[in-house]
Amino acid sequence: MFTGIIEEVGAVSRRSGAQLTILAREVLKDLSLGDSVAVDGACLTVAALRPDGFVVQVSPETLLRTTLGRLRAGHAVNLERAMRADGRFGGHFMQGHVDGVGKIESVMDQGEFSLWRFRAPAEVARYLVPKGSIAIDGISLTVIEPERDTFAVAVIPTTIKKTTLSTKGPGDFVNMEADMIGKHIYHYLKGGKSEGITPELLARLGFD
Repeated sequence: MFTGIIEEVGAVSRRSGAQLTILAREVLKDLSLGDSVAVDGACLTVAALRPDGFVVQVSPETLLRTTLGRLRAGHAVNLERAMRADGRFGGHFMQGHVDGVGKIESVMDQGEFSLWRFRAPAEVARYLVPKGSIAIDGISLTVIEPERDTFAVAVIPTTIKKTTLSTKGPGDFVNMEADMIGKHIYHYLKGGKSEGITPELLARLGFD
């Protein structure tokens, strides 16, 4: 489990097939072989430790569903260790299971904030709700103005400074993970049927 509070921006130092070597400092504290680390929001397992970083192996499924296949030496990545059971909880519940790859549509300054608009794939768009949670490259953000397959988030300067958003702009692709609780509710209400959430279904379940 992760929270979406980025601990550090690391950098890819080497790519060899499905193996990535990532330079890091902060996340190396208490890190052990077999531990989970979210790399741009994708949960990966530490396969080797180095004095200045760690090595992970990326499965074909992860390469298919994320932007990790695009990473090359020098690329910056958001890093977060798996949350501790006795730690403070700051963002929202995340599994590190990326649902799909979306795209940055626009970035607009709004005083001290900036408004980022994204286009989401269908596997993410269906879960978008106003003020719901969304993870963008592992960053916990709040959805505003969802409209079909697009939505926006308001980002504070600190988030931009401490994450890879500082290196991204319109046209760039990002990993997206929809809110885990929302996904469970959606599938529960859908009941495994193709009808989706309808007024009739909600009435049958007691939501008048």
